[in-house]
Amino acid sequence: MLIVDKTTIAEFLIERIKDFPKIGGLALENYIEIPPLEINYTYAYPCFPLAKIRKKDPNLIAKNLERELTIPDYLDEIKAVGPYLNFRVKSDIVLENIYNLEENYGKIREYLKKEKSKSEKIVIEYPSPNTNKPLHLGHVRNMLIGFTLSNLFKYKDHNVFQVNLNNDRGIHICKSMLAYQQWGNNTKPNKKSDHFVGDFYVKYNQMVQKNDKLEEESKKILKLWEDKDPQIRALWRKMNKWALDGFNETYNKFGISFDKVYNESEFYWKGKKLILKNLDNPNIIKQNDGAIVAKLEAKENLPDKILLRSDGTSIYITQDIYLAYLKKQDFEYDKSIYIVGNEQDLYFKQLFAVLDMIGFKEDKYHLSYGMISLPEGKMKSREGTTVDADDIIEEMENLAFEEVNERYPELSKKEKSYRAKSIGMAALKFFILKYNPKSDFIFNPKESISFEGETGPYIQYCFARIQSIFNKSEEKIDLAINYKLLSHEKEIKLIKQLNIFPEIIGTALRIYGIHLIPQYLLTLCQLFNSFYSECQVISENRELEKARLLLIKCVQIVIKIGLNILGIETLDEM
Repeated sequence: MLIVDKTTIAEFLIERIKDFPKIGGLALENYIEIPPLEINYTYAYPCFPLAKIRKKDPNLIAKNLERELTIPDYLDEIKAVGPYLNFRVKSDIVLENIYNLEENYGKIREYLKKEKSKSEKIVIEYPSPNTNKPLHLGHVRNMLIGFTLSNLFKYKDHNVFQVNLNNDRGIHICKSMLAYQQWGNNTKPNKKSDHFVGDFYVKYNQMVQKNDKLEEESKKILKLWEDKDPQIRALWRKMNKWALDGFNETYNKFGISFDKVYNESEFYWKGKKLILKNLDNPNIIKQNDGAIVAKLEAKENLPDKILLRSDGTSIYITQDIYLAYLKKQDFEYDKSIYIVGNEQDLYFKQLFAVLDMIGFKEDKYHLSYGMISLPEGKMKSREGTTVDADDIIEEMENLAFEEVNERYPELSKKEKSYRAKSIGMAALKFFILKYNPKSDFIFNPKESISFEGETGPYIQYCFARIQSIFNKSEEKIDLAINYKLLSHEKEIKLIKQLNIFPEIIGTALRIYGIHLIPQYLLTLCQLFNSFYSECQVISENRELEKARLLLIKCVQIVIKIGLNILGIETLDEM
């Protein structure tokens, strides 16, 4: 079985044309392009770089190359169109690869050449919540990015360690504690426990508007906590457990678990010791008021960063400095990835600069993502206007149940509920993941649940529709077909889209562009539906039916791989 991708085409050209090795700057495969869908060729080489060497018109060079090159047995055609030399890969190679490899198709180069890329140890840290409020829609995006990226690295055979950091100490925690002291009446949770804790954070921010002395009171609680006051510590443990118990319920709904969970409270003081140990570093100074500051402006062109407050208490960067060392010690990783929103872009530049400054130069990357808004506007935790993760899950499942109930009233309530849960989570996950992580966007629950349009249920429905065709056909799916029968324009486009899936997977991993996978699946399903509207699969022409069954089976295989990476399950019936 042969691999045909950009590298294969580049190797073919280099072997046959002496000018190609002289093209500098990039490897030749970087010049090879995937033409737009309306052009029915798999790959194209723009002859402009070669024109600079030969001092000739690129259109003429393309035409001459078409005449000169002998078509290899894995290509149907080499054709010059303007300045482009186009290549069409044989259908049998694409479909046989998919059908034989199934879930390994996206790893095609490693599996077929038996040259697995070097397996790396990757630590991915997410969602790192504060334990003073429940997980909200912003955390949902964080979790979906972290979980999907982890799946993608695992799919490409890397060793992935998913870790979480509970920011379980600090001034924000003390604000919730103070509100509970003042207005909690020592009651126990009467709702999901993390939501109960979050109510007191909102209460504090309401009351501080009326009484600004509460700000000083919360700082006193922080100092008492760091001094290990027994009463404050007891209250903290109680409220912290309520928050964490609630978080774990939410993680389970997303199917997320962690290889290790770090709690800031367990090691923040080691961060303090590490900072104090580096006071002989000329770029880390103790100011007159007692605060310890990293001098970043002159050397890094970044604002100076406080590492310890003047009263000796810690801030986020205090523990993050030590945590970097701790993760390296625990996992001996090759790369450490932090999934954190773009409002912390400056912070991570400062953190990484400080780590480099004190000699920790390991591979570290901040995967920054944008904000989600609702049609009603931006969410604000302090004002209690966030959409909690649990609430959005419930809303999605309710919307999905209404849709299923309307379409299939004859189903049992149990079956309706099962489908609603799967479809609701697919809608939520896909709608969020289809956007470039760096983009801000508006989340519209009703739009995301549609069985039509750019949604998760649309992809699930496409998978189920293909399954229904198999159920109706009496033919067996196998590779013994006449591939020349797959000559319709819609079939050629579908095969072209199937062929590039491994390259989409490779690009998504290389640039952390997980949005490329849902976007690819949308195009694939749109092409399938366009094919299905013009090309009858089940027909009296048995040979054509067998050929088209293999084609749509390959579409179904690729849909399943993509959805698995996104953490979305498939349904055989919808």
